[in-house]
Amino acid sequence: MYVNTQAILSLIAGILILIRPALLNYIIAIYLIIVGVMGLVR
Repeated sequence: MYVNTQAILSLIAGILILIRPALLNYIIAIYLIIVGVMGLVR
């Protein structure tokens, strides 16, 4: 079964932001880096 990696990352990031709002900047930065790298690899 194919699962969209970007959707899973978004879901995890959203849950982490709900749990720890102070991590917002780090979570967004890590998410953008991972999505950018995946975009370059594909």
